Amino acid sequence: MSKIAFVTGIIGQDGPYLAQFLLGKGYQVFGLVRRYSKPNFENLEYLGIQNSIEYVEGDVTDESSLINIIKTIRPDEVYNLAAQSFVGASWDQAKLTTEINALGVLYLLNSLKHFAPTARFYQASTSEMFGLSSTNGTQDEETSFHPRSPYGISKVYAHWMTVNFRESYNMYTASGILFNHESPLRGTQFVTRKISQSVAKIKLGLEKEIRLGNLDAKRDWGFAGDYVEAMYLMLQQEKPTDFVVGTGENHSVQEFVELAFKHIGINDWQNYVKKDPRFMRPAEVYNLKANPKRAREILGWNPKTSFGDLVKMMVDADIKRLEDKK
Repeated sequence: MSKIAFVTGIIGQDGPYLAQFLLGKGYQVFGLVRRYSKPNFENLEYLGIQNSIEYVEGDVTDESSLINIIKTIRPDEVYNLAAQSFVGASWDQAKLTTEINALGVLYLLNSLKHFAPTARFYQASTSEMFGLSSTNGTQDEETSFHPRSPYGISKVYAHWMTVNFRESYNMYTASGILFNHESPLRGTQFVTRKISQSVAKIKLGLEKEIRLGNLDAKRDWGFAGDYVEAMYLMLQQEKPTDFVVGTGENHSVQEFVELAFKHIGINDWQNYVKKDPRFMRPAEVYNLKANPKRAREILGWNPKTSFGDLVKMMVDADIKRLEDKK
């Protein structure tokens, strides 16, 4: 019999790539979609797998719905990717961010403890938990947390709750502390996709400028399609533990902008970019860079897509989307 995987956040960015990967491994994949809403399956359609998923209705903020799902499908593996994941919105939506990102994890872990205690659980943690902390300029599994946003704070709660269920109830729970990972499926509110889409529009004569916030912030950026393999590998180990996942190099927002414009043949990018204070964060995280040594040595995982190739991929995808709309 094929293994059963339950994936929350199935219609986001990572969910479709993970589902595609698991389907390729022969899994039966169940995806969570919220009740009382009209789900947008565009990202699953983009990968051509929308009809290969078994959808279940529920909400991570409704513990009873999670209990019913877990009791019904009895998953072998659970991947919790559901989140209010836009850092910038978390200041204005702190309560919602906390309910989804923090309490939702508690509800899901409780459901597993009572009705599927042998299931293996993956929690999507984030480099935003580190905030201002660093170890020799990088962050690894031993680096302390100093989050700088309601989003980062909510993820710290979820991370430690995942650890606590592992230590308290001997459950197989693992957190992947993933650094920034992007793709053509990224939401347009995120800075990388905002850049790639705007550059594509400028290329096609549909826009004349991009408005951005801090160009100096540095992030460890990789391709989401590479990172879902690391999620899978974390749940295949003999013993559960947590892993930092990243490329081990970082680049500024300005570098992303420069490469995106260069890809369409524009070198004087400064003429198209306007700084807008509306997009500045109340508390900025200036520099994140992974030390993924443990993931390399234990999981045997390495990213396959370079930073430059990621930028080109995203710009090309947005150009194609816009041309197809025409």
